[in-house]
Amino acid sequence: MNLTVFGIGYVGLVQAAVLAEVGHQVVCVDVDVKKVERLNQGLIPIFEPGLESLVKENHAAGRIKFTTDAAAAVRHGEIQMIAVGTPPGEDGSADLKYVLAVAEAIGREMDAPKIVVGKSTVPVGTCEKVKARIAATLKARGREDLAFDVASNPEFLKEGSAVADCMKPDRIIVGTSSESTEAVMRELYAPFNRNHEKMIVMDVRSAEFTKYAANCMLATKISFMNEMANLAEELGADIEEVRKGIGSDPRIGYHFIYPGLGYGGSCFPKDVRALIKAAEGVKFDAKLLRAVEERNNEQKSVLFEKVNRHFKGNLKGKTFALWGLAFKPDTDDMREAPARVLMEALWNAGAKVQAYDPEAMQECQAIYGQREDLLLCGTKEAALRGADALLIATEWKSFRAPSFDAMKDALTTPIIFDGRNLYDPKVIARHGIEYHSIGRLAA
Repeated sequence: MNLTVFGIGYVGLVQAAVLAEVGHQVVCVDVDVKKVERLNQGLIPIFEPGLESLVKENHAAGRIKFTTDAAAAVRHGEIQMIAVGTPPGEDGSADLKYVLAVAEAIGREMDAPKIVVGKSTVPVGTCEKVKARIAATLKARGREDLAFDVASNPEFLKEGSAVADCMKPDRIIVGTSSESTEAVMRELYAPFNRNHEKMIVMDVRSAEFTKYAANCMLATKISFMNEMANLAEELGADIEEVRKGIGSDPRIGYHFIYPGLGYGGSCFPKDVRALIKAAEGVKFDAKLLRAVEERNNEQKSVLFEKVNRHFKGNLKGKTFALWGLAFKPDTDDMREAPARVLMEALWNAGAKVQAYDPEAMQECQAIYGQREDLLLCGTKEAALRGADALLIATEWKSFRAPSFDAMKDALTTPIIFDGRNLYDPKVIARHGIEYHSIGRLAA
């Protein structure tokens, strides 16, 4: 099938590459000239396991192309997929200007019937706005005769496993009331729907809402577990034992119940805020969602508070090793990462940071530039040298089995503040290292 994807960001690029991999002819269009040029040179703008080879191979085979020519892109695809960003406005609501700009471009350039598919995470009712914008643009052209439909097809990708999530989706949500549109969408996703039925078809508004409900549910599990971890510390319980105990209940499960420093990234914070704002728009008091956001915001400061308390508020002139900058492993994304809150609090207190992350070093440099109180180190071992303590903000696999003896020798004072509960307190104690984690008993 011929498919056009507007927006070569995280969602658009991954989805386009995977659809090209199964044989569809995909044209990706973006207004960022430099990004398009780099992609045509084989340079991938984001880190995502498996994505680079997928893009390069399908680009070489001619199944995926990158362009800034919206007119040619619209003419190419019988399906027009909108995957542009929906950044939060100052009030937390999703900004639809890019989505509606694409809708206008489609209406301006289309010369044959089209199916327009909303892939971006958007508030309920956005597909109706897209439909109205296309219709108005066609009317202005005097081309009301051109048929089109607008469907919702939200994404459920996890950064760090997005390619796998696309290749083997656990569900494919399609919002449409049109049988012909449903048939086209079934054909598009047929290669991913062979073992058992994964496609769930519903009305458009329910499909749009499903994406928000899913992310808010996961965010709620994270905030709940972090609240339990904080309470466990006060009550003398070990949250890691509690996690095993409740996770064994299949009604709860083990996913998203790891205590830590809160959620970050491009989705959960933005989507929780956007749904709170949508609730306000219909005069609904989203008490639970507001509590989820409040707990998460507070959780990002928990590790700094432990550090500050340990050093009795005297952090000026001290140096801290920081392992982990990205908001989660297997990505270079630092959007709303807990590490940013931690670093900025340390700097405000007069401390220096020696940081290491397997993938997010360049992103950190782009965000903060050159600072006297930030040293980006080439290895995790280098970050330890001369530091007054080690702080862990991201649970990268390469952090899980360090040499504790070497760590003890490198640190000025052998102390670990672990925001991800990577280590066994008893093992750490045997190596003579002081250990502070989230919601756990001391060894």
